[in-house]
Amino acid sequence: MFAVVRTGGKQYRVAAGDKIVVEKLAGNAGDTVTLGDVLLAGEGSELKSTDGLTVSAEIIAQAKADKVIVFKKRRRHNYRRKNGHRQQHTILRITAIGDVKAEPKAKKAAAPKAETAPAEKPAKKAAAPKAEAAEKAPAKKAAAKKASTAKPAADKNA
Repeated sequence: MFAVVRTGGKQYRVAAGDKIVVEKLAGNAGDTVTLGDVLLAGEGSELKSTDGLTVSAEIIAQAKADKVIVFKKRRRHNYRRKNGHRQQHTILRITAIGDVKAEPKAKKAAAPKAETAPAEKPAKKAAAPKAEAAEKAPAKKAAAKKASTAKPAADKNA
């Protein structure tokens, strides 16, 4: 079952178990809120009556949105103003629409492990040639120090 609810001046299409982000609502994490302004309800392609229908939700968290930069400028008047704003919002989990409650999510079953032993890997043959190549390689010469290229300071008294 789904419903369209209005809260904070916006409309949201929700179903039992959905998570939505809405404008800030009063309450703490774990509290239950009731959204009474249901505009539309239905199941599949059939619409149902919204008389007395409410949507209950659980507050997951009170959070802030990303920062929005407000920059004002007037050309040729040396006028610049920069402000930032972070809107407060509430994250909700829809628990029930009317009398239809959300089903708890089942944990995914772990895939059964194969009991057969993996095929034996062939022995690494590349390890021995690397060791031999290291012994045969000539030692690197140390870098020679470069002579200073700085010019002597000019005499100011001359």
